[in-house]
Amino acid sequence: MDVENINSVYFVGAGGIGMSALVRYFLSKGKKVAGYDRTETELTKELNKEGAEIHYEDSVSMIPAYCMDKQNTLVILTPAVPDTHSELQYFRNNGFEIQKRAQVLGTITRSGKALCVAGTHGKTTTSAMLAHLLYQSHVGCTAFLGGISKNYHTNLLLSHKSPYIVIEADEFDRSFHWLSPYMTAITSTDPDHLDIYGTAEAYVESFEKYTSLIKQGGCLLMREGINLQPNVKDGVKIYTYSREKGDYHAENIRIGGGEIVFDLVTPEMRIVDIKMGVPISINIENGVAAMALSLLNGATPEEVKQGMESFKGVDRRFDSKIKTDSLVFLSDYAHHPSEIKQSISSLRELYNDKKITVVFQPHLYSRTNDFYKEFADSLSLADEVILLDIYPARELPIAGVTSQLIYDHLQSGTIKSVINKEELLAVLKEKSLEVLITLGAGDIEDYVPAITQMLEER
Repeated sequence: MDVENINSVYFVGAGGIGMSALVRYFLSKGKKVAGYDRTETELTKELNKEGAEIHYEDSVSMIPAYCMDKQNTLVILTPAVPDTHSELQYFRNNGFEIQKRAQVLGTITRSGKALCVAGTHGKTTTSAMLAHLLYQSHVGCTAFLGGISKNYHTNLLLSHKSPYIVIEADEFDRSFHWLSPYMTAITSTDPDHLDIYGTAEAYVESFEKYTSLIKQGGCLLMREGINLQPNVKDGVKIYTYSREKGDYHAENIRIGGGEIVFDLVTPEMRIVDIKMGVPISINIENGVAAMALSLLNGATPEEVKQGMESFKGVDRRFDSKIKTDSLVFLSDYAHHPSEIKQSISSLRELYNDKKITVVFQPHLYSRTNDFYKEFADSLSLADEVILLDIYPARELPIAGVTSQLIYDHLQSGTIKSVINKEELLAVLKEKSLEVLITLGAGDIEDYVPAITQMLEER
């Protein structure tokens, strides 16, 4: 089906961060857009205001008439929707064109020069940085982001002139194999999604296959030292990057007074005194990758430097809610042991003389079962750990797998507890807090506004 010639698009699972960017994209193309999602959220309310028709009951009768014409309707689904979904069954039984979100993104990447960011972690922030650097430069870009940009308050940026398309390349369900990158950064290949891949080796192999999809004349930018044997086409250049070494790296890093300043070293030049708009140490490395891809695609050193300073970050990614001399409160999406280690280490670097309290909601029974020891090691970098029950997302419980597994392996000396999320506000209210961070990819974010209000009132 030619995406340009369809009249309407129906989303089975419209409210996810990735799906909603496509909702906005097709609305911008003048298509009629409708869809289903399980629950109403602020994001789905915004999509309805922007022109989409989204409902929250799995019912074929609620599909608009203009989406009942299979010749002119594209149905897009998310892997999170079960095969038993009655609307999905209706579309399948009646011969509609049904594509995964990643397939549609793949079609879009073939229409321009796709700049993709892949990796177990860091891809949302890095792709949002890259999008901002290009969008505010003379180069421009269209961007499909995996989070809400705090610069633009959306997950979709549009350019009618620039050929560049920034995309977060998601490895879940091997989705990124649908893409056709012109250039890509790979931030990490730490094993994850073992419920899908089975083994760590299969997980890394999927990244190696992904590198074979890079178009001739493009390039692969890979983090120095990651477990990856690239399989690129002839004519694809390979560069390395990291915080401290590689073809692109930082030097003369200065951290203090709530600021981070450093120099970027590239194969061609040095850009001095780059000031970070979001001054956390992990963003040095994310920023090096974003700046490298920006420079490789025509942004000037001055534009890159200006863009790094004006970058405001992404909702739920080391997202600062309160920052005073006596109290710091942040929320972060980190849900993998390596991400948690980076988050807490960044806090420790910024606030080395303060007590760090972490609230962690594990995401998925399978991930907890695979990595409970690693979670415990990373969380033990904090002074106090408050564990919530596991957020199941798409999974059914696994016998014997609870947050207690992590609790039992936290290092001695760590103040620790396991509570129900409904108790969280009351528990925090009684604690002496200096630096507090909530971590997790589940519904812990729903509690952040109430925590913020309680702390401000206190």
